[in-house]
Amino acid sequence: MANNLTAGFGLRPIGKVGGNPFNNATTQYEIANDYTTAIYNGGIVIPLAGGTIACTDQAVSPLGVLGGVEFVDSTTGKTTFKNYWPGSNNVSVDTNFPVKAFVFDDPMQLYVVVADGTNTDRATALADTFANCDMASVNNGSTITGKSSDLLDISTAATTNTLDVRIVGLYEDEANEDYSALGHQYIVRLNGHYNLNTSAAVGTFATTGI
Repeated sequence: MANNLTAGFGLRPIGKVGGNPFNNATTQYEIANDYTTAIYNGGIVIPLAGGTIACTDQAVSPLGVLGGVEFVDSTTGKTTFKNYWPGSNNVSVDTNFPVKAFVFDDPMQLYVVVADGTNTDRATALADTFANCDMASVNNGSTITGKSSDLLDISTAATTNTLDVRIVGLYEDEANEDYSALGHQYIVRLNGHYNLNTSAAVGTFATTGI
């Protein structure tokens, strides 16, 4: 009987390629005060020419995954911390109070992600290792938890290196070990990362996949 937890949570950082001891660190970036699209915790973000970041709604190299935000609430005047960017809030428009975004931006960062499809068994799922894959249901999430609900579109697994992520292994979890059911999990890293030397500078991105 399937016992997998099928709800997606986006990309959850778990470590780095090679077991780097400085795991899961973030870098601070900015979100434009008037940016009205929600960016959920665990969602992929991209760099913009204006020096800010946005959700991955364009064909742009990924910068990383959102871990949380800090901003000044224009009603209370208090510094507010959230684990996601709500896209509409009482955010101060004073440029002295930028919206700070904390992003897991190391190109060697590894993440756990929930698959949206099934495999026959563990061996079939293991065969997806080293394949590239697109994300499904991107830029969706919960305004209650702030968590992304993005999933891995396992049906897109292929050698195409312009797909969103590369699968590097199975995430062994007793609660999600039924590979014939929805919800088993993979370990992935982002493809075409902006912080790699092969990525184009902001303003010169290609118009095809990331």
